[in-house]
Amino acid sequence: MREILNIFNLEGKKVIVTGGAGILGSAIAKGMGKAGAEIAICDIVSTEKVISDLKKEGIKAKGYYIDVMDREKIKVCHDEVLSDFGRIDILLNAAGGNIKEATTSESLSFFDLSLSALEKVVGLNLFGGAILPCQIFGKTMVKNREGGSIINISSMSAFRPLTRICGYSAAKAAVSNFTQWLAVHFATEYNRKLRVNAIAPGFFLTRQNRYLLLDEKNNLTPRGKSIIAHTPMGEFGQPDDLIGICIYLASDASRFVTGAVIPIDGGFNAFSGV
Repeated sequence: MREILNIFNLEGKKVIVTGGAGILGSAIAKGMGKAGAEIAICDIVSTEKVISDLKKEGIKAKGYYIDVMDREKIKVCHDEVLSDFGRIDILLNAAGGNIKEATTSESLSFFDLSLSALEKVVGLNLFGGAILPCQIFGKTMVKNREGGSIINISSMSAFRPLTRICGYSAAKAAVSNFTQWLAVHFATEYNRKLRVNAIAPGFFLTRQNRYLLLDEKNNLTPRGKSIIAHTPMGEFGQPDDLIGICIYLASDASRFVTGAVIPIDGGFNAFSGV
């Protein structure tokens, strides 16, 4: 039993997590660290608290500044990480999110959504959240003799476009498509052992979506109630629920898996509503 579990071992693997100071990114980073990986937490905000928490768990980790919307700043981060870690085995693209200005509401119709707000959401989730880091870090990863793993974060809204968040849904659908495209491109053009997959979380409470799901008294909004009613497991996901699938996709356990977009949604995508 213990021998077969070694295929999930990440001992000595070097992991980069963009958006690593966020709720989901930091939880996944912690899980990978406990599986033996060394973690580079990269974010535009301070990584100090996350790094401190990881080190308290006995995880080797270091923080780096990155702006995933700026190629030059990504390159600087890449060079610093490569200098410190020696190589990059796993890239987890956890940067992303939505904003109120790109979300329809009683006070903001679809017809009045600004181009700048929509561009910001699409840019952050598609370009900054996937394409640009894959270009910069992927250029080094394709040289790995033993390959590696890139994990993008798509969304349930890529499978089923959700009301109100048209820019976010469109961006995440593009992330899923890009993940499949890049998986084929890397395997056929550069390195058959470098895999590219994505996870598609269902409904998890984050700083970006809390205002949509809970009111000021932390009670479910009508939207929150509808989501729970259409989630067979009857609850929101917890950040730690993403750890297992990411360890699987990062490890030898998924050696023959590339181009997959995997839902972690409590059954939401499988439920017809009847």
